[in-house]
Amino acid sequence: MSNEITRREFVAAASVGCALTACSARQHRVASRVSVVRAPHYDQTLYETVRRMLGEHGLEIRGKRVVLKPNLVEFDTNAAINTHPMLVHAAYEAFRALGAADVRIAEGPGHRRITLDLAEEAGYFSTFSSFATAFTDLNLDEVTQVAISRPKSKLASLYLPVTVRDCDLLVSMPKMKTHHWAGATLSMKNLFGVVPGGVYGWPKNILHWAGIHESIADLYSLFPNTFAIVDGIVGMEGNGPIQGTAKPAGLLVAGSDLAAVDATCCRIMGIDPARIGYLHLSAADRIAHTDIQQIGESLRSVRTDFALLPTFAPLRLSAS
Repeated sequence: MSNEITRREFVAAASVGCALTACSARQHRVASRVSVVRAPHYDQTLYETVRRMLGEHGLEIRGKRVVLKPNLVEFDTNAAINTHPMLVHAAYEAFRALGAADVRIAEGPGHRRITLDLAEEAGYFSTFSSFATAFTDLNLDEVTQVAISRPKSKLASLYLPVTVRDCDLLVSMPKMKTHHWAGATLSMKNLFGVVPGGVYGWPKNILHWAGIHESIADLYSLFPNTFAIVDGIVGMEGNGPIQGTAKPAGLLVAGSDLAAVDATCCRIMGIDPARIGYLHLSAADRIAHTDIQQIGESLRSVRTDFALLPTFAPLRLSAS
């Protein structure tokens, strides 16, 4: 009897082997840890809450250069558009307490050209006196060209500010909001603010022309060392990210895997993360609820459905 196998038998055996390997890899993959913490108000308790939350993730910060990237877009006294300055200050103090060699706040708004005026209107200067010296305007920062190794958008490379390229940890600090083009804007979409307006102009239309979801996925791939702290104390629903309605959720959501953090935020907001284009492009294999080690509050106890524009009605997560 011949010991040889046919090509068909070989291919079949190889397919089974690959399937078993993939299954084994999935079973042994370390689940991404995401914290969901109640924080009902912007008050002094935030400082301890943020310190405790960072401690849950065991970040090695001593001697590192940390950049905090809030979401500063526009300012309206009657709207919850920007990351609250008290939360950013709480994170600033927490990372300094953990021994960071340097902590900077950095942002490059896509609408406003004079970033410091926007920051002042949004309350950053009145919240901490050292803001001017700790802040970098990413729209005007020195830049370096970075190739995108496996682009999903029409871009082959991007010029990025050296402040974010040279840091040891980039902390995305978005507002929990719906978005009239992307469905939801969270820690990954917040990376649009690192693209320098000084190179690409305002409102950075190159990212729209290249494909919004695809550009988000490409930016995400360029920053391997990240952490996210999402301001969900008061978010925005409806016609976000600027013209929507304030939506209190009373939460902070945090973790090192931005895709896992954003998927968790989507579920809290009553949005199916698998239907958000940039999450599917970047992390379709690890945004299922079973792929995420959620600590703190349960999803069932904190789910707060955000109103969606009619266009995004299909994104609504089932009530189960």
